[in-house]
Amino acid sequence: MKKRFILYAIFASTLLGSCKQDFLDTDPATEFSDNTVWTDPALVGTFINQIYFRLDEPLTDGRFKANLVDEGHYRGNAASLNFNKSLMTPDGLMGWTVSRYRSWADMYKTIRFCNIFFSKVEEVPFIEDNVDGKSTKDRMSGEVHFLRAFTYHNLVSIYGGVPIITEVYGLEDEFLKERDTYAACVDFMVSELDKAAALLPEKHSGANQGRATKGAALALKARVLLYAASDLYNTTIFPGYEKQDLIRYTSGDRRARWTAAKDAAKAVIDLGVYSLYKGNPSASENIPQNLTEIFLNKSTEEDIFIKYFTTPMGQRAGLYTSPNGYHGWGTNAPLGDMVDAFEMKDGTPFSWSNAVAAADPYADRDPRFYSTILYNGAEWRIRPDDAKGLDTLNRIQTGRWEKWNASTNKMEVVYGVDTRKSTIEDWNGAYTGYYLRKYIDPNVDAQYVRQAVTWRFIRYAEVLLNYAEACIELGLEQEARTYLNMIRKRAGMPDITESGAALKAKYRNERRVELAFEEHRIFDVRRWAIGPEVYNITTKVADIVYPMNSDHTTATKPIVKHIDFEKYAWSNKAYFLPILRDEMNKNNLLIQNPEY
Repeated sequence: MKKRFILYAIFASTLLGSCKQDFLDTDPATEFSDNTVWTDPALVGTFINQIYFRLDEPLTDGRFKANLVDEGHYRGNAASLNFNKSLMTPDGLMGWTVSRYRSWADMYKTIRFCNIFFSKVEEVPFIEDNVDGKSTKDRMSGEVHFLRAFTYHNLVSIYGGVPIITEVYGLEDEFLKERDTYAACVDFMVSELDKAAALLPEKHSGANQGRATKGAALALKARVLLYAASDLYNTTIFPGYEKQDLIRYTSGDRRARWTAAKDAAKAVIDLGVYSLYKGNPSASENIPQNLTEIFLNKSTEEDIFIKYFTTPMGQRAGLYTSPNGYHGWGTNAPLGDMVDAFEMKDGTPFSWSNAVAAADPYADRDPRFYSTILYNGAEWRIRPDDAKGLDTLNRIQTGRWEKWNASTNKMEVVYGVDTRKSTIEDWNGAYTGYYLRKYIDPNVDAQYVRQAVTWRFIRYAEVLLNYAEACIELGLEQEARTYLNMIRKRAGMPDITESGAALKAKYRNERRVELAFEEHRIFDVRRWAIGPEVYNITTKVADIVYPMNSDHTTATKPIVKHIDFEKYAWSNKAYFLPILRDEMNKNNLLIQNPEY
């Protein structure tokens, strides 16, 4: 039987900023034979759109990797909690697999699509053209080199060295392939990204907006090299594991790796294409609103590699993440541990031991706190009709009120409309006392309408952080502070002045809050090899009460504290995920990761 591809025209409108009308009029269910696809550059473009569509991001499914580290909590938490206790096995990856595109099999399917493109590209009758400074053939080839490297980066970040597959296997071919070394995988990704950068334009226009650019290729290269220089891949964590070269470098100069990471990040900076959104705020600006706009605007000057959405193909994240007092589902709820990471406005750490701060813990915090977290008392959107009488102020209610009932002469406890004991939807509330503000569009009623905010795979702030980290590791502390303070200035925070170990700690916390819920923390914890520090904890949640006074009135200001919640546990095996048994059974040349 002849192979056939089902190509969805709607992928293009999902992935790109705009599309030509005649393309949108195409029947979305039309099937084309493989021979037809490679005779029409427009169909080849749609084939590539399918590869973009397969890139793993949390907005579509609605469940973030933040729930698998010390950022967030998923209220349907059994699988995530097991992951956070390091209970993953070759028979189950627990909460990791909530998105199909995170799986070994599906990522290799994505790689297969890339390989098919390269096996067919010379057959395509491209016309001689020049759009945004590149021919269609070069631009498409650059995109697929980038997409293949992007997918391998995800695989390698999860498993260490994996089989590098560049050919298209047929049914009669030998499928067995051993894992390549970690070093070989890094070299392959860098080579792919160098090819992509040479073939891609700096900017796309018109219907091509949203596709990979030269800057995206260089920025991903900087991320790959930053990871490669990090502790996990340059120290011996599993001394008894026989195949060390699958999970780390076994030779070479680590300082040279940090230098390569630094130079790669600086190459993105030196393009002069990107800048921080509203990077120089005035004293009168609403900085939390500026920061909120980064994740609600369709595009900004900070965007390097993004994914656009349209409303019909919009995201579950708005519904999944919104407070239950708005008929949201309360997933991806920030933990108290994440809340405590946000500094005070003056740049000092927040501490519950500070009596003044503890008495009013949501006051005078880093402006990024207010753009990231919905906390008790935070202003939000107008309540739905069935909740308006319960909250006339449209403020988040995750506390409880002690009120005197004169008719019974007893105190009663009234729970906030966004708590687990809400009279609206008590089964959907977050357990943590917090909800995620970042990415959630207050102009969309998520109960009925899917939102369509842009997902940022790579943005300029990450590049600045990557550059600063490499500088710190190379002893270039003043250079690191210069670039860190660009981000701090945009956030309305005072300059970092620390040095040595204090600077490194400050940097890591800065990265944590700046990139909160952007799918970085789970990988940063692992590449920094700080699993025991982060996971051997009992997580914290907010306990909020408006106490009843002695005169039977109720206090207008709550008492807030963080209390123990769930206990995590760490095993070093969790630095890498296991290859599932099904994959091991298919390919007996694969070697399992350590301690599985």
